[in-house]
Amino acid sequence: MIFSNFNYGQLELSNRIAMAPMTRSRTTQPGDVPNDMMATYYAQRANAGLIITEGAPISAIGRGYSMTPGIYTQAHIDGWKKVTKAIHDQGSKVFIQLWHVGRRSHESITGEQVLSASAIKEADQVFGPLPEGGFGMIETGEPRAMTEQDIQQTIADYVQAAKNAIEAGFDGIEIHAAHGYLLDQFMRLSSNKRSDQYGGSQENRVRFLVEVMQAVVNEIGGDKVAIRVSPHVMEGFAEEDPEIVEVVKKALVALAPMNLAYVHFSENISRYVEAPESFRKEVRDIYPNPIMIAGKLTKESATVLLENNYADLVAFGTPYVTNPDLVARFKNNWPLAEFDADARLSLYGGDEKGYIDYPEYQ
Repeated sequence: MIFSNFNYGQLELSNRIAMAPMTRSRTTQPGDVPNDMMATYYAQRANAGLIITEGAPISAIGRGYSMTPGIYTQAHIDGWKKVTKAIHDQGSKVFIQLWHVGRRSHESITGEQVLSASAIKEADQVFGPLPEGGFGMIETGEPRAMTEQDIQQTIADYVQAAKNAIEAGFDGIEIHAAHGYLLDQFMRLSSNKRSDQYGGSQENRVRFLVEVMQAVVNEIGGDKVAIRVSPHVMEGFAEEDPEIVEVVKKALVALAPMNLAYVHFSENISRYVEAPESFRKEVRDIYPNPIMIAGKLTKESATVLLENNYADLVAFGTPYVTNPDLVARFKNNWPLAEFDADARLSLYGGDEKGYIDYPEYQ
């Protein structure tokens, strides 16, 4: 089943395997522009039915990691055109992940004070400029609470980024609302202490996400829009949120009429609890449209999710770092090249080494 076609709306995929989004920080400087090396990287991995790119900041203030590819200037659009053409030439489809990290950043990366639902900082580190020069992990900055004007501007930034993505040749966009980034910060109790319509009740804490999604769907169509959530992951937060699962379920009910391309559940990374089978069944009961699951999957565990109808698509992240020909390895039961310490060291920044020099199986 994992190798079967998947069709939904205008999305036609040759298999149900997606390449999950992974930050790699290989852009051309200055300007954080996608380049030929990135086009090669994605084309090598275009055996996936669908590729989801690394997170692309929708604005300078939305940026969280240095050297990540933006989608808010014409240079970004032109750079991404090389990437989308390379992927399409290999017969795959590609969604760009739209990114606003909120408080998970630093003013040396964004150029101004970082934003969040409330002015609450969590101990955290991101990949940014070091005081002594070069890049490495730095502590995040103190956020300020977003005003109503900030919220409306951010919604507009998402819409413009989606339009830019379509101009750049993408088949669709995935909005990152997981991993403690901006939309997740609005949904969680510890980071959202607002007293306006975007804080307090569960309905209010999901409002920003729903407004973003509806605005983008209105602009480019629901079958070109997806969203990533992580209700069972605590990344970016010191403690578990007792309400986040219920809040995400409320979001799913609101998103269902939008007929999205898929909802993407990110699981089993950073600090997490395993998603229980009861949650998978509840999601299917309240959400009728396509579901993608990612998080330390194997070919076998992914197949079980598909066969149990808990997922329509399955995404693989780190296996795609060291196995550009992942689908062929799965089909032929060839061994996978390990994601080892050297591969981890080359994740962020650098050159071709540990990026486009992994061979196909011989």
